[in-house]
Amino acid sequence: MIKAIFFDLDDTLLWDQKSVKEAFAATCKVAEERCGLDPDQLEEVVRENARELYSSYETFPFTQMIGINPFEGLWGNFLDETEDFKKMSEIVPEYRKNAWTLGLKQLGIDDPDLGSELGELFPQNRRKVPFVYDDTFEVLDTLKKDYRLVLITNGSPDLQNTKLTITPELVPYFDQIIISGGYGKGKPDKGIFEHTLSLTGLQADEAIMVGDNLNTDILGANRAGIKSVWINREQKERNEVVPSYEIQQLTDLYEVLDKINN
Repeated sequence: MIKAIFFDLDDTLLWDQKSVKEAFAATCKVAEERCGLDPDQLEEVVRENARELYSSYETFPFTQMIGINPFEGLWGNFLDETEDFKKMSEIVPEYRKNAWTLGLKQLGIDDPDLGSELGELFPQNRRKVPFVYDDTFEVLDTLKKDYRLVLITNGSPDLQNTKLTITPELVPYFDQIIISGGYGKGKPDKGIFEHTLSLTGLQADEAIMVGDNLNTDILGANRAGIKSVWINREQKERNEVVPSYEIQQLTDLYEVLDKINN
């Protein structure tokens, strides 16, 4: 019998990809107005440079372990307590500036001041656009009546809590909110799932994990012996990780739960 539902946050309940896309659009528009650059082209080259720079820093192995992506680095402050987060918070101002400056340069604009300005504008724009999927609140409302709801999210506590602060309606639904940066390791490490089970006093067969990422949410749940539900809104191809169930939208979860409980 399922008693609790563990949810991922980004691109499961919050539409993070859309928020990042909109923040890029607003920031690149400024570069278009200033120097006539094609905003789509600029976004593409800044994303490329961000990925490359991000993987070159000494903090990269840590960000991989905790599950923090390059675009979170473009707007997070990482004001967390640990040594690794302190390093990140020292690196990110330079990282933001360089990602944008290199992108501009690639398109023929050598202007570090503008790069710096866009690097600081992007976080402001990202904070203004917290998108939530259309079915998120309806599903949480329905499930809250019969199940304990728990959030397990990879990332920096500072940044994930910022996302929750700008979407305050989400927080009251959850009995527990577990953030990988606070635990010390991210999904797919089975430890974060076992830690969550112990906090909730549940057995693995009494919980189900819902997430959009096969390599973190689904793999981690599988390793911990927890049934997994892959939400695949964009009809992505499966890899070698096999979820217990696959759904196209959150409302499909009702049917999955009926199937398991009956």
